[in-house]
Amino acid sequence: MATQHTYRVIVRGKWDQLTEEARATLLAEVEDHGLAQMQFTAEGSLAYDAALHAFSYRFVIVSDAEYGEEMAAALGEEKAEAALRAAGLGHRELRSTATDMDTMKINRKDR
Repeated sequence: MATQHTYRVIVRGKWDQLTEEARATLLAEVEDHGLAQMQFTAEGSLAYDAALHAFSYRFVIVSDAEYGEEMAAALGEEKAEAALRAAGLGHRELRSTATDMDTMKINRKDR
């Protein structure tokens, strides 16, 4: 069995060809999707502002360590794309970054 690692993935993109209905829905919910509400979750946390130009999703992805951050980033993009498609939200230019939380070094300040 392969070793599993936990990755934090941020997927960024731009809104594209939003319908008037989609724009109205996003604007009505904008307060629920600000920076203060962002967190890394398995289902993803969507953030955007009222300008409706760009957005980001944050995911926790558990994946085989042998495939590394590239696979985790690709899985995050797939999840974001599926969620946006299911919500009927047009998007473009998805790009992602992933951080392996199991190999991350934490520098603690001495007390």
